Amino acid sequence: MTSAASDNPGNRADALPKSWNPSEVEAELYERWVAAGYFAADATSAKPGYSIVLPPPNVTGSLHMGHALDHTLMDTLSRRKRMQGYEVLWLPGMDHAGIATQTIVEKQLAVDGKTKEDFGRELFIDKVWDWKRESGGSIQWQMRALGDGVDWSRDRFTMDDGLSRAVQTIFKRLFDAGLIYRAERLVNWSPELRTAISDIEVKFEDVEGELVSLRYGSLNDNEPHVIVATTRVETTLGDTAVAVHSEDPRYKDLIGTTLEHPITGRQIPIVADDYVDPEFGTGAVKITPAHDPNDFEMGLRHNLPMPSIMDERGRIIGTGTEFDGMDRFEARVKVRERLAAEGRIAAEKRPYLHSVGHSERSGEAIEPRLSMQWWVKVESLAKAAGDAVRNGDTVIHPTSQEPRWFEWVDNMHDWCISRQLWWGHRIPIWYGPEGEVVCVGPDETAPEGWVQDPDVLDTWFSSGLWPFSTMGWPDSTTELQKFYPTSVLVTGYDILFFWVARMMMFGTFVADDHVLTAGKDGAKQVPFKDVFLHGLIRDQYGKKMSKSRGNGIDPLDWINSYGADALRFTLARGAQPGGDLSVGESHALAARSFVTKLFNATKFALMNGAEPGVLPDRTELTDADRWIIDRLEEVRAEVDSAFDAYEFGKACEALYHFAWDELCDWYLELSKVQFAGPRAESTRIVLGNVLDAVLRLLHPVIPFVTESLWRALTGGASVVIADWPQATGIATDDTAAQHISDAQRLITEIRRFRSDQGLADKQKVAAKLIGLDTAGLTELHDSVANLARLTEPGAEFAATASVEVRLSGSTVTVELDTSGAVDLDAERRRLEKDFAAAEKELVTTTAKLGNEAFLAKAPDQVVDKIKGRRGIAEAEVARIGARLAELSGK
Repeated sequence: MTSAASDNPGNRADALPKSWNPSEVEAELYERWVAAGYFAADATSAKPGYSIVLPPPNVTGSLHMGHALDHTLMDTLSRRKRMQGYEVLWLPGMDHAGIATQTIVEKQLAVDGKTKEDFGRELFIDKVWDWKRESGGSIQWQMRALGDGVDWSRDRFTMDDGLSRAVQTIFKRLFDAGLIYRAERLVNWSPELRTAISDIEVKFEDVEGELVSLRYGSLNDNEPHVIVATTRVETTLGDTAVAVHSEDPRYKDLIGTTLEHPITGRQIPIVADDYVDPEFGTGAVKITPAHDPNDFEMGLRHNLPMPSIMDERGRIIGTGTEFDGMDRFEARVKVRERLAAEGRIAAEKRPYLHSVGHSERSGEAIEPRLSMQWWVKVESLAKAAGDAVRNGDTVIHPTSQEPRWFEWVDNMHDWCISRQLWWGHRIPIWYGPEGEVVCVGPDETAPEGWVQDPDVLDTWFSSGLWPFSTMGWPDSTTELQKFYPTSVLVTGYDILFFWVARMMMFGTFVADDHVLTAGKDGAKQVPFKDVFLHGLIRDQYGKKMSKSRGNGIDPLDWINSYGADALRFTLARGAQPGGDLSVGESHALAARSFVTKLFNATKFALMNGAEPGVLPDRTELTDADRWIIDRLEEVRAEVDSAFDAYEFGKACEALYHFAWDELCDWYLELSKVQFAGPRAESTRIVLGNVLDAVLRLLHPVIPFVTESLWRALTGGASVVIADWPQATGIATDDTAAQHISDAQRLITEIRRFRSDQGLADKQKVAAKLIGLDTAGLTELHDSVANLARLTEPGAEFAATASVEVRLSGSTVTVELDTSGAVDLDAERRRLEKDFAAAEKELVTTTAKLGNEAFLAKAPDQVVDKIKGRRGIAEAEVARIGARLAELSGK
């Protein structure tokens, strides 16, 4: 400890504000870190590499609680590894979000009565780029507010030239390998957006519909007919068969025959298919292959015609009926009315609650539609993605999520990758005048006069390349050599199947690419070594946050109200592998209180000259000193183990309880006595060292307050680049630990006794501590007296009360003189009020337990609970009654 600090210990405390106000310091601290280059990764460094790529948020997006959780956990991992001596790359970026971004710009054009067609493809794309430069990416400044330690110099965008080159490269490789093909299949179609959309962009909602039972064939009950039920009666126009189960006796004679279509008059076959459940409804289903996924599969099995009866806007076409040109929902009503007029409705329409897919972007009901699209053949890619986990090349945390992973990749369907948009990576397929098809690579040119495919790729196609395209692939780069494969992917379990699966498929497809294996013994590379899956954020009542429920929380509101550290600690403290977490205002308030407690404790320590230094020999330390040092080491080991296992909540709980309960509530209080005694110097060093380590351990989770406190405590440049605490290798002093445990019990029991006696918390009472020497607590006499608000007895001391406290090896007797310390009248009134409440509880619970009718009906756990309440009430009546009797005798 320096002499300057000893002579004027308030110097470093004065460097801190009077109180912690996050809004006044967080932004400045963050920009200081960025300016100092602390987050910039050096690919040529000799340090071991550690890398995380940020799941790219949409360029149209803003920070929500899910992002805040993701970012907090990634930043925690990155900051800790940086302190552990790794060269850390946390690479940021954004996704071009094809549908969402194009929709925003189209809506802006619509304000002026314009459409994208008025501008043409090239001019419209220019307008999208203009919007991206001016308005896109607001999430970036929100990331800074949260404290994200990303390498901004490597910020990437999925439409960057380099990433576009990667997209074109892998498309051609997959195409040349026969893994990309064009085919007419059923897709999720958005009539409003006029494009196919991915499964992840479809949200299923329960909808109040109507179930219509309609009659095919003859209206004469004695002639061939079947009755089918549907919620989408308009699709009847596209029916090409009716299916029944092959073993259903009701329809055996009809299988192989035909019936007249109830509207078009066409003859349609009755086919046998074991997909049909004979126990459901009438046991007969209509088949519309071009507008229902299950019907499509049956249509393939039975070689049925597949007429599309809706155009890209969801309007009826090509049926040759009066319904052509109608919107699908208008047609639903009109078709039912005609069927009813012709006597084809076999039963009254009835309400029917069923699940309907809706577009996440437009909110409309999705229309299954037969459409010519580009597809990825996923069988071999999915198998490789599954094998990477089976072989241990990639480890999923928690392992309980592995079965879900295998269930998905082992049963994956081919992936529709084309979108009918203008904004995005255009499919690199060109068509010649004679129908020729060529896939053009990034260094190739299409033949003159050929026409490029108008569609663009699914956004998930480019984001599936994110772990290696962001580092320069397909070119050989120092980043790929240093930081690939990435160390861990942090994301929610809800997108395990969509984004994670795509990255694993593409990553394993290029696993033996020489630019990825160079310098790595030629071994195949996976995109990430670990996949950490956290749960979803729910509100304080356990309900999923959503706009419709109105229970969402804007993380920026919490940052403004409580500070980024409080938000981060709330999220990290609740995060466990695979488990959902509930958060509410009470959690944020508790986290803010913890940050404030840490600030006040450190400021107190600085005012008393605490400063890290070389510890004296352990023989020169007090029991309290040795105990807190040993507990710190135990907590450090627990925190390291938890972080290594991605158990963020466990690490935060350990640090919270150590810092609050043991360091602040006990050691700081014990140190107040030591500061006034001969051990003051060593106490300052011990406290300084413990605070130094605690601030470093907490820094990855709460970086702002720990930065301010650590710099004031140590005078160091920044805790961001400080070393992570290491194991001391010193054996734990069990005797010191037992002595402190005994002292804590003794102090707690004295405090409880004082409360029972009605003594005010700050009221000091003369007392004798008998048996401290036998208990080994002589050294702690002054600390016990100070914390229990006891004073030395004078010559006239006369004990009016006593309490015996059984400790680990002996009993300590505390004799107190409470005369004059208690307002007897006030204490009697308080006790009488408590006594009446306890008596009332005793009467109530006794009556319930004496009610035979109640006991006969009540569950055992309810009865046990009431018995417990009665037991507590009995004890309180006895305790308070005894105290009242004691007061009456005085």
